[in-house]
Amino acid sequence: MNAQRAQEITSAADMIEVTYNGEKVYIEHVDQDAGKATVHPLDNPESKQSVSVNELMEQ
Repeated sequence: MNAQRAQEITSAADMIEVTYNGEKVYIEHVDQDAGKATVHPLDNPESKQSVSVNELMEQ
C-alpha cells in the first residue's frame, strides 16, 4: 500500500479491512512524508506501533 491510500482509508466512512503481518489492524495516523503509519490490532487498541505503509495490505 502507499501512503496516499493509507490516508484515504483513515478518512473513509466505512471500515476498510487492512492487515499487517497477517493481523487485522486499524490505521490511526499516516505520516505521508515518512511513509509510516501508526496502527494497532483491532482487538488490542493499546498496542500501537509505527510501521511502513508498504507493509500494510488492503483486503
